[in-house]
Parts: sequence; structure tokens; C-alpha cells
Amino acid sequence: MRIVVALGGNALLHRGERPDAEIQTANIVRVATAIAALAQDNELVITHGNGPQIGMLAMESASDHALSAPYPLDLLGAQTQGLIGSLLVRALHDALPGRKIASVVTHTLVRADDPAFARPDKFVGQVYSREHARALAREHGWHIAQDTGGWRRVVPSPAPERFLETPTIHDLLACDTLVVCAGGGGVPVVADRVTGGLSGAEAVVDKDLTAALLAEDLKADFLLILTDVPCVYADFGTPEQRPVLDVTPTELRRGGFPAGSMGPKAEAAARFVARTGGLAAIGALDAAYEIVHGRSGTLVRPDLTVS
Repeated sequence: MRIVVALGGNALLHRGERPDAEIQTANIVRVATAIAALAQDNELVITHGNGPQIGMLAMESASDHALSAPYPLDLLGAQTQGLIGSLLVRALHDALPGRKIASVVTHTLVRADDPAFARPDKFVGQVYSREHARALAREHGWHIAQDTGGWRRVVPSPAPERFLETPTIHDLLACDTLVVCAGGGGVPVVADRVTGGLSGAEAVVDKDLTAALLAEDLKADFLLILTDVPCVYADFGTPEQRPVLDVTPTELRRGGFPAGSMGPKAEAAARFVARTGGLAAIGALDAAYEIVHGRSGTLVRPDLTVS
């Protein structure tokens, strides 16, 4: 079975943790352990978020007085693909001796006229107090918005159209290679309408919607979205909170999940299942094997079986 695994950016750097290299290296061991069992009998493609990491690099770049201007988000996204890809490859190499593993810096084509460029809403970086966030916004020209526990920078998040490296990823899978790709949604690029030439876009593509499109393009059987909760919850955070364990795309889309948390994951799972007839699931990282085998998480499938 071919499985696309989507890891959240917090798999490497949990909320509240210092963005130290040692902390991220230690966290990745947990990721590799959770995924290794799945890799024994399945083809795996792994993609990941980069919100904490790209926010950290953006802050460093904006504060570097040696630069005449901060690095653009597309290049910072490429840096996070290299950073996280290297950590994943090394950890998976130790967890899966003898397995061929490759990390591919992936470019994601987006539309230059995507309305998302005028409505920044993708959270990146750490959480600040309102006063600190406003000061950073004034200093660097950033957009900010309220997130859980405080305020964060928000950037445009255009929809992914296609990936430039899809044929290469197909070739690697044909050689029984575990592939890490499209990290952080991929490096966002736009194509000139006349020449087709590529230029970077000041944006961060949503990694869950990227994972859904990647799974569709690669003809995956299963899209596995791993996060920090055991399943999807209806009315999350209220006295009426209840687990959603088995659901169709239509039912999942009716859930009204928040755009800043479960919303993109729910839409990605629903989109993949509706377009391909495959299966998707959302659940906790440590339960990855159990989720695929139907013992944990929220399963999304085209039609519910009536007993």
C-alpha cells in the first residue's frame, strides 16, 4: 500500500519549546519510531510542516543587520526543507537499516493571482504577547493575528496547483525508496505566463492541502495526517466535545473546524477521499501504525458501511 504521511511542524518543535537544534533532533527520533513500523510493509512518502522553523529563520533574517533585506519566504522554505529533511533522513536511516531513503527539495506551483496573497492567514513562528507582536509588525511590516495562547505572524497561503518534482518522486518510489518531499508545502513558485520562467512567491503553502494533492498525484492508497490529538473532535473544547471516529467527506466538511488548527487537516482528508476514492485518517503521531490498521484515529472513507 502506498501511504502519504503528513507530519505537523510541531512534530519537530512542540509548542513552548526552545527552537534549539538538540531539541528538534531529539523530537525527530520519536517521529522515526512511529513511522518505522509502517515502512516495513508499505511504500511511504513523508511530508511535513515548517511553521515553527520558518518563523524562526524569518526572525533571524529580519534581525540580521548584515543583510540589506530579509530573505524571502520561498528561500526560507527551501532552507526548512533541507533542515527537516536531513533530520528525518538521518533518524529513519537508523530506524530502518538498509532502506533506501531520499529527501527531495520540492517546488510547488501556485497562481500569481491567488486571492490568498491579499489575505494573509497562515500562522508561522512563535507565539507573542499582543504588545510584542504589534511591535514586531511595526518594525518588520508583518501581519499578525491572534492564535491559541497569544499572537503570531500570518503570511499568505496560496493553494497548491502542482509539483515540479512529481516525475522524480515517481522514479524514486519505483526504486523502493522512502521519499521525504514537499516539506512546508514545498517552495512556492509562480510561472511567467509567456516564458514559463519561475520566480519565488512570498508565501507558505499549507502542508495539509499539499499532502492531499501530493497523495492524489502519486496515486496513493492512503493519506495519513498525524497531529497532536488522538482523533478529530466535534465541538472541540466545549462540554459537548465528542470524538469523530468514522466519517465521510461530506460529513467531515460539515464540522466547521477552525481554520487555524483542524480545518485544513479535515479539508485535506475530505478532498483526497472525495477525489480518489481512497482512504484518509487523522490522529496522533505515536499511534500511526494503529491508525492505518483501523484501531485509532478518525477514518475518512467514501461511504459508510451500513450493518
